[in-house]
Amino acid sequence: MNTTATDLRTHLYTWLDRIAETGEVLEVRRKGVLLRISREPSVSRLERIPKRPTMLVGPDEIVEQGWADAWKGEL
Repeated sequence: MNTTATDLRTHLYTWLDRIAETGEVLEVRRKGVLLRISREPSVSRLERIPKRPTMLVGPDEIVEQGWADAWKGEL
């Protein structure tokens, strides 16, 4: 869809609602520059959490730790 800056100003919320509902891209030319207004895909809060490593050492280092010799069976 294409429109002018004047039309966008006049019907701003109508255009925004239409873009939000349909996902169409609106192109506006202003002072010779093409601007695009589009909908971004929704991202859940869980997906925004940065991924962190679950193990800070390799599994082989845990197995070869040698704690069994030092353990006396007491808690």
